[in-house]
Amino acid sequence: MARWRVGVDSGGTFTDVCLFDEDDGRVEVWKVSSTPDDPSRGIAQGVEEGLRRVAPEAGDQPGAPVTYFGHGTTVATNALIQHRGVKTGLVTTDGFRDLLEIGRQKRPDLYDMEADKPPVLVPRDLRHEVPERVRHDGAIDTALDEAKMREAAIALREAGVKAVAVSFLYGFIRPEHERRAVEILREELPDAFISAGHEIAPEFREYERLSTVVLNAYLGPVMRSYIERLTPRLEALGITAAPHLTQSNGGVISFAAAAGLPVRTVLSGPSTGVVGAQAIGRLAGFEDLITFDMGGTSTDVALLQGGQCRLTSEAVVHGYPIKAPMLDIHTVGAGGGSIAYVDAGGLLKVGPRSCGAFPGPVCYDKGSTEPATTDANVVLQTLNPEFLLGGRMAVRQDLAKESIARLAEQLGLGVMETAQGILSVVTANMARAIRVISVQRGHDPRDYTLMAFGGAGPLHAARLAKELDMKRVLVPRNPGILCAMGLLLTDLRADFAATRLLPLVPGSVADIAQGFETLTARAAEWFVHEEITPENRQVTRTADMRYAGQNYELAVPLPEGPVTPATLTALAAGFEDLHRQRYGFIAEGEAVQVVTLRLEATGLVRKAVLTRHPDAGPDAARAIIGQRPVWFPEARDFVTTPIYSRDELKPGNYFAGPAIVEQMDTTTVVPPGMNVRVDPYLNLILEVAA
Repeated sequence: MARWRVGVDSGGTFTDVCLFDEDDGRVEVWKVSSTPDDPSRGIAQGVEEGLRRVAPEAGDQPGAPVTYFGHGTTVATNALIQHRGVKTGLVTTDGFRDLLEIGRQKRPDLYDMEADKPPVLVPRDLRHEVPERVRHDGAIDTALDEAKMREAAIALREAGVKAVAVSFLYGFIRPEHERRAVEILREELPDAFISAGHEIAPEFREYERLSTVVLNAYLGPVMRSYIERLTPRLEALGITAAPHLTQSNGGVISFAAAAGLPVRTVLSGPSTGVVGAQAIGRLAGFEDLITFDMGGTSTDVALLQGGQCRLTSEAVVHGYPIKAPMLDIHTVGAGGGSIAYVDAGGLLKVGPRSCGAFPGPVCYDKGSTEPATTDANVVLQTLNPEFLLGGRMAVRQDLAKESIARLAEQLGLGVMETAQGILSVVTANMARAIRVISVQRGHDPRDYTLMAFGGAGPLHAARLAKELDMKRVLVPRNPGILCAMGLLLTDLRADFAATRLLPLVPGSVADIAQGFETLTARAAEWFVHEEITPENRQVTRTADMRYAGQNYELAVPLPEGPVTPATLTALAAGFEDLHRQRYGFIAEGEAVQVVTLRLEATGLVRKAVLTRHPDAGPDAARAIIGQRPVWFPEARDFVTTPIYSRDELKPGNYFAGPAIVEQMDTTTVVPPGMNVRVDPYLNLILEVAA
């Protein structure tokens, strides 16, 4: 009986399942509609259907041959976007009750006088102050007033809160007060979810740390409830392998760890797509990539230089600052379900509002009347006008045409011009997102290969590449489920940090060394807890550095070995290189500081292995399964276009656009002027014709 490693990515529109046979390297994929009311139901359905399809011999126990289960989810993200967290209280240092609302006194958009700030997650009446004060050097100025702390806990209990965040001013330096506050809260609110700043984000910058711990508390019961619903569903399928959940840093953690650290899963879904892109790009020979993950609700983009995506320690997610390690991914509201409309000024706009999984685009015939990006593709026939998912989902082109015709009437355009206009607007939105992670950070997108995945990525990739003057697009073998496949290509990960504001001078060597020794000890405990054997343990050290007086830091890799004066010299050189790339200059002679020490612990696990296939020659004619008229803006008309079956394309095959490549999980559009070749790993390489 085959042994299967299963990766599941639960998105806003579809739930993707990737199955890898450990014995023969076979990869199978499956896709079902998501169930937003209870995502665990869609996940269980997708896993059961996928396993029954590939392992019918398992009978009533379709999950019996599963040796690994990894899962990426948008539960925390969606709860944050929709503000569906729980009633949360806050306990903080006397005098800092309003810090959560004051923040950095910044407007969301500098030039938009009407821009709204995101809602404050803890109302003022649920924010309590208690007398306590630790100085910046760790000395206790004012002891914790335990009587006041208990009064605050009782008040929160009577207010009916389901979660409480604790964040004291210098709790990250000396956490005794926070620990005692948590003990009192557990005594008075035994059923509440408690989060403490020194456990969630033990770093400086009080507002960002406070925001992070509040978010963790706000999302904690939501994630815990979700895991409690999903776990028995997996057990009912006979899956006995310990399940893992993706973190925003691209690694995975156990369900138990994720239940306590939901704030580290807000980019759970898109992060595994980037992990998959790193592995596939490396095999294909392209290490400088811009990833383009377009799904039903949003598009996620990231830049990979030298085969690695930059890890950031702080980001703003849907308006809320989060201090947690996460891959540097930028998201925009542009997906297959993004709704097109005419604004008050008479201009065509697309997104960020989405039709979601239900009712979905108009062509799904589930009650929607507003045209979405998918409807435009069905009308232009870049998407199959009759069915999707390899024939499992029928679509109604007539309904899509009717909805776009209503929009065309408002704009005074033809139906086809309006449908193409929707795609042009979406392309412009996505190009703007890519410029944020490339041009604005000193990278020229023309030096990179665009790697397209997600259910809608290959459909729009060629147009996006043209918009950015990029010459090459890489479409992996299973782009629609790459985020699910990424779960089978990643390792266990944990990140540890400690703030140390130190000058980069020889006298700081001992303090830096001691800081890393502490982090290494914490990592060792984690390795033991996760039962990772010594030969499968890896650690990577970095230091956040800045010029004295700067507000932002750059993460500089630390050389291996003991910390010595030579280590500081290497850090200084690395900092200058990064500063020059990011900002275009270095400030010679200015004092440099080490701000935060970081250690990334990796537990290596067995991963899926992608198979290299022999060359089958350039002739791709046998993969042609038909033809249909497709609207291309280059011709401003329909062009009879050959349709290729992705399953029939072999390594070495070569063909020219215009062409459409169809597969169960996505469709790839090859416009006129681009050529396609299939590489040994069955990736499609689209290149601008010479």
